[in-house]
Amino acid sequence: MIRTSQASIYVAAISHPGLAGRENEDRFAISSYRVSETNPTPSIFAIISDGIGGHLAGEVAAEMAVETISQMVAQSNARHPLEILDQAIQVSSEAISLQARDDTQRLGMGTTCACAWLIGRQLFIASVGDSRIYLLRNGDLVQLTVDHTWIQEAIEKGVLKPEDAPHNPNQHVLRRYLGSSRIPKADTRLRLTKNESDTQARSNQGLDLIPGDLLLLCSDGLTDVVGDHEIEPLVRGLDLQSAAQALVDQATSRKGKDNITVILMLIPSGSSSPQKSTFWFWALLGFVVLVLFALLITTGTWIAWNYLLPVH
Repeated sequence: MIRTSQASIYVAAISHPGLAGRENEDRFAISSYRVSETNPTPSIFAIISDGIGGHLAGEVAAEMAVETISQMVAQSNARHPLEILDQAIQVSSEAISLQARDDTQRLGMGTTCACAWLIGRQLFIASVGDSRIYLLRNGDLVQLTVDHTWIQEAIEKGVLKPEDAPHNPNQHVLRRYLGSSRIPKADTRLRLTKNESDTQARSNQGLDLIPGDLLLLCSDGLTDVVGDHEIEPLVRGLDLQSAAQALVDQATSRKGKDNITVILMLIPSGSSSPQKSTFWFWALLGFVVLVLFALLITTGTWIAWNYLLPVH
């Protein structure tokens, strides 16, 4: 793909270290492309990684994941996005695990990741761990990803009730993460309803986004203290950057100690994208300048003809 400086959608992001006074081990990246020289289809790739492990090792793992996965996406032809994401996640996980084995101070480091890849208006996602991706459409918020935690597995098996999850001591026990001894397979379920099968969820990949759709990628520093039912009211009616700030502010107001990272991506309403709007702004400005220049030349010529040229 070919890197571009102007995104085809609206994007905002904020990362906050939380209130525990520790280093921020979250990492994120947002990249804008067009598919190729002959294919101008716009593409946006966003990723969040939440590092785990002491001695700043989580920070290293998260950085490696963001850089490796983003680079492999950038070097791809975007023809098979789910295969590309799965391969990139596995390569990244293996690299993290290898570095941890070579450096005892980084032993046990790892990271989550949540990836959202827009090709045109089609959405493809992949995740490992408990960083999440949400879709807000027409006022309804849907968690598209599935957490890879002990808690989630216990709920799915009926061992634990959802309302008991926030108070369970195993709340943050991950069952899948990058850097583990067993290379994780990317979860490519895109779940639009809670009751649909895994097969149906995977078939939702390539979901067509519509004007007004809002994507939220976030680390668990947000979702630990801000409920799903609170997210839509917090962002309603705000511009994108203010909405991102509102989510972070809500988490910190509740003494959120974990790192908090949010990415918001909004599909523009109407027919104009940010790129098109910018193009027409400069086109209109150029037209106005040309008109003014033409008027200036015409006026100058008229003055010269009537007042400055000698009369014979």
